[in-house]
Amino acid sequence: MVATSQVSISDTKLNIDDLSGGFRRKNNLAGAVVIFVGNVRDDHPGGLSLTLECYVPLALDRIDMFIREASSRWDLLSVTIHHRTGKMVPGDEIVFVGVASAHRRDAFFAAQFLMDHLKSDAPFWKKQSSSAGSHWVVPRAVDYQDKKSWN
Repeated sequence: MVATSQVSISDTKLNIDDLSGGFRRKNNLAGAVVIFVGNVRDDHPGGLSLTLECYVPLALDRIDMFIREASSRWDLLSVTIHHRTGKMVPGDEIVFVGVASAHRRDAFFAAQFLMDHLKSDAPFWKKQSSSAGSHWVVPRAVDYQDKKSWN
């Protein structure tokens, strides 16, 4: 069971230093703290922006469900997830996931589980725009395979 969890979805820029430092301070007695930060990649010539949209109440419920599932599989002390929406450019942070546990194995597995589910099953819609036009991004087959590996 997770002792504490915090989830937020916002269109404001994530302050990773504050989030990371705060999560580590809050969990300073944990045996393991794993922090994952997902960024907008810079791998598209001609400029790029990424716009993320979501229906916040549904997304919060779904993320809470992912945390409950992770907590039933591993011994977790704390989970924090902050997800950004709105328009972003390469280098901007999209998501912060922090997991604290007594042991590294639980923290690493839970963080990967949460990201695999966020990537494939959270109700976020991504629109990628460049000088060549724009299109909606769908999860790749490997993203679904990663999520399925937890079944």
